Amino acid sequence: MKKRILSCIQPTGDMHLGNYFGAVKNWVDLQADYECFYGVVDYHAMTMPYDPKKLKNNVWDLIFNLIGVGVDVENLFIQSLVPEHAELSWIFNCFTPFGRLGQMTQFKDKSSQSSEKSEGFISAGLFTYPILQAADILIYNADFVPVGKDQEQHLELTRTVAQRFNNQVKKEYFTIPECLFTETPKIMSTADPSRKMSKSAGEKHYISVFADEARLRKQIRSAVTDSGDTLEGEMSAGVKNLFEILRACGADEAYAEMMKNHESGELRYAEFKDVVADAVVGLCAEFKARKEEALANKKDIKYKIKQSSAEIRKTAQQTIKDVKELAGLGNVKF
Repeated sequence: MKKRILSCIQPTGDMHLGNYFGAVKNWVDLQADYECFYGVVDYHAMTMPYDPKKLKNNVWDLIFNLIGVGVDVENLFIQSLVPEHAELSWIFNCFTPFGRLGQMTQFKDKSSQSSEKSEGFISAGLFTYPILQAADILIYNADFVPVGKDQEQHLELTRTVAQRFNNQVKKEYFTIPECLFTETPKIMSTADPSRKMSKSAGEKHYISVFADEARLRKQIRSAVTDSGDTLEGEMSAGVKNLFEILRACGADEAYAEMMKNHESGELRYAEFKDVVADAVVGLCAEFKARKEEALANKKDIKYKIKQSSAEIRKTAQQTIKDVKELAGLGNVKF
């Protein structure tokens, strides 16, 4: 039997090259060798102030984006269509050390952002969402969770919760999930290569996977190259980022040729940027065509996603049934 992978993504709008190369490309690649459950986690998107209508639209936009880049429909589910996630999360609240939550790096970062943007309001959900994240993983008894180093802390908490539950009910019920560290390029902003590509920094700091060709080329051509603070012969952060994008696109021959030019001091930035733009445009054209095909069958795709969510939910329902029995809940005999 194939080992099981669980990975989730928040519906935060447009997909950019950083999202794709940093996580979603691995989702596509892992499908051949693992049983994959990929969730669009709309419950998690509620931890920060949000617009309900926009959230609903973002969920479906992300679904079609994921299909566009090659994620199989049958592997996808929408978190809120599997309410057992929330039920298991409550049970896990009672197996999670309070002190560990306050130590979570992302809580510290996001709570400080939330405080600045919304007059000091910080939701309890922002504090406890790592518990829901643990439920997302453990409800499917996932063997592996593909993560970046910045998310390792959350998986460690998940492992702690699983072990504590197993110890308390005196049964090795939950699989203790392992990190699956996959090679993921770190794509930086082409406008400021000192920071990660991100939508939160503004439009010029990210490159949409589904942008039209003219915009893609314009953003690559306007990419920062030399910032004036590098030594002669040393590769600047901007040039390094463009090389990273070129390699991530799978343009191995072009990468080797441009690197040879750089090493010999003959790299011309205008030509280099055109080569990178060609690679990005070629990759994204395939994604856009697949997404347009899915959008042309929007009603059918939405039905299939609800079906796949219902099928995946069966695993979650069985887990909840087992957990409640082990935890002494439900089925009370009079």
